[in-house]
Amino acid sequence: MTILTLTTDFGYKDHFVGALKGAIFSEIENATIVDISHSINPFNIQECAYILKNSYKTFPKGTVHIVGVDAELTKENEHIITYVDGHYFISANNGVVCLITSEVKPEKIVSINIPDTKDGSFPTYDVFIKAACHLVRGGKMEVVGRPFNNLKTFKDFVPQLIDGGKTIIGNIVYIDNYGNVVSNIQKNLFEAYKNGRDYEVRVRGKILKTIHNKYSDIINFDAEKNKRNGPGDLLALFNSSQFLELAIYKSNLTTVGGASTLLGLDYRDTITINFL
Repeated sequence: MTILTLTTDFGYKDHFVGALKGAIFSEIENATIVDISHSINPFNIQECAYILKNSYKTFPKGTVHIVGVDAELTKENEHIITYVDGHYFISANNGVVCLITSEVKPEKIVSINIPDTKDGSFPTYDVFIKAACHLVRGGKMEVVGRPFNNLKTFKDFVPQLIDGGKTIIGNIVYIDNYGNVVSNIQKNLFEAYKNGRDYEVRVRGKILKTIHNKYSDIINFDAEKNKRNGPGDLLALFNSSQFLELAIYKSNLTTVGGASTLLGLDYRDTITINFL
C-alpha cells in the first residue's frame, strides 16, 4: 500500500489533523498515514522545506506527501502536484517545492484541477486529500491536473566564502525541538576548504575549536566526573543531515534552555567558521 505523509503547521490543539485523517480513511479505509510534522511554525516555508527535504528520502518511492503550509489558493499560490525523485508532493506553489528540490529537478508538475472542489479556507482538506487519495489508488497526475511550468522560485540563504576561502559565513535555517540551531553549512563544504587546517567556529562571541560527530563526544569519559564537560555546555557537530549544528548538551527549552535561547540565536543569524 502506498504511504501518505502529512506535514502541516496546524499543531495538535485544533481539529484539523484529525479531520484530515478522517477524510483519508473515509476514502481509503486501509490507508497508511505517517505524520512527518504538524509543528511547523505558521507559514514558515523554509522550516517546512528543511524538515521535508531531510525526511522524504527515507520513504519508499511512490510515497505521496501532503504539504499543508500556506496552502490557501490565490492567483499567485496555485495548488500543484510535483513528481520528483520518485515521490509526489501535493502543495501550494509557494516556494516550498523549489526548496525541497534544490538538488533534484522535478520530472513533472501539474496544477490541480478537480471539478466540484470547494475553494475555501481549508484547502488541505478540500483539495489536497482528494488529489492524494487519487494518487494512492494508482491514478495519474494528469487526471487531476493540467501541465504546469510556472514553479515559484524561492532563493534560500547559501553560505558565503570570503578571504580566499579562509572564512565560511553561514546562516541559521532551522531551530529544533531542543533549541539546537542548524546552519546551512554542510559538511562537504567544510571538508572541501579545511585542507588540514585548524579552525574555529564563532557565534555570539563564543569560540569552538572542535566539531564533534555526536553530542556525547563533548564528554571526556576518562576524566574525573567533576572535571568533565556535560549538561549545559555548548558544542558544535555535523548533524544526521550533515549540516553544522550548535547545541547545548542535554538541553531542554522548557527548563534550562537551549542554544537558541541561551545564545539569543534566531533564524537567519550568522555562524562563522575561520580556517587558521
